[in-house]
Amino acid sequence: MRLKPAGIIIVLLIIGVLGYFALAPRFSGLKGENTTDTAPTTEVPENATPPNNPASPDKSTADNTKTGPATSSTDADAEVREFNYTPEKPENGAMRGVVEVGATGFNSFVINMDNQKRWEIVSKDFGQSLAYEGLATTEDIRAGLKKYLAMMFDKGVHKTDMHFVISSGAQKEPKTATISNELKKMGYVVNNVNPEQEAKYGFNATVPPSFADNSFMVDIGSGNTKVSWEENGSLKSIELPGAKYYEKGTSDTEVYNQVKSQMNKVPESKRNVGFIIGGVPFTLANQHRKGEERYTVLKAPGAYTAADKKMGSGLNIYKAIVDATNTDTFVFDWDANFTIGFLLNLKKQPSAAAL
Repeated sequence: MRLKPAGIIIVLLIIGVLGYFALAPRFSGLKGENTTDTAPTTEVPENATPPNNPASPDKSTADNTKTGPATSSTDADAEVREFNYTPEKPENGAMRGVVEVGATGFNSFVINMDNQKRWEIVSKDFGQSLAYEGLATTEDIRAGLKKYLAMMFDKGVHKTDMHFVISSGAQKEPKTATISNELKKMGYVVNNVNPEQEAKYGFNATVPPSFADNSFMVDIGSGNTKVSWEENGSLKSIELPGAKYYEKGTSDTEVYNQVKSQMNKVPESKRNVGFIIGGVPFTLANQHRKGEERYTVLKAPGAYTAADKKMGSGLNIYKAIVDATNTDTFVFDWDANFTIGFLLNLKKQPSAAAL
């Protein structure tokens, strides 16, 4: 039987409708698959970059609203800024030497200082010489000290202008007491300082006079952190945990909260610039120092990646300080040390016996 044209059209329409319903689920599935493939691309940027410092608590530097090193954006974190300040040169100064007897070695400094307390660094040595491990007996200590001091005398320091300071953290080390006793036998005065003195000496050596009325000082050490600022004509200070707090089993969150709470004591009028020294700040500044400049402006805490536990703990302290003060400029001083502040505070030079 032959179909008429109208019948053919009806048959084709029926086939088309049946074909549509047969293929529609497949088209729908393909559409769903395409939607699933493209959806994650909007989530990847959010989760792709982990925090740089795994030791930091959950609070982010995004809370800061100021610009500069303390902001949290990637570009701002990577920003390298300069601190354009040149200290006054001493006039008709004299050489002064100071040695910090530390927990594992000596930090020594020779400065040229005048009677107006203006000073400049002549030489500095951060714990690279006279390591304690090689000083087995008191005779070894005496021989090592004589050799060490002779090098400083060669730089123009008179024996009566050589001073020894033992930090509050180092006083707890048994080897430090032995070295202190040998120095006393050699005729030297050995000065034990407490955290409050360290903070004030650090302020005098680190904060330029033109910033003394509106800025503060931070010294992040291994055993403790010292903070100092000037208020009503006197220096105020607080002591906080040091970068090795993890050895005592203290958690990052606990230290972060403690540091942030204590830093609220620093008046808002004193938060213009944070001048910072210490072992961890040294490591941070060394990552992006451009040459031999005296001052290096640190980046925001989130711009650094912790290389070890001590650095991670130091970053945790640094972050808490930034979050508490909202200060956006922290300046590391390559020449300053609290022991130089000790020299600046001296009224009379103690004498030393001949070696």
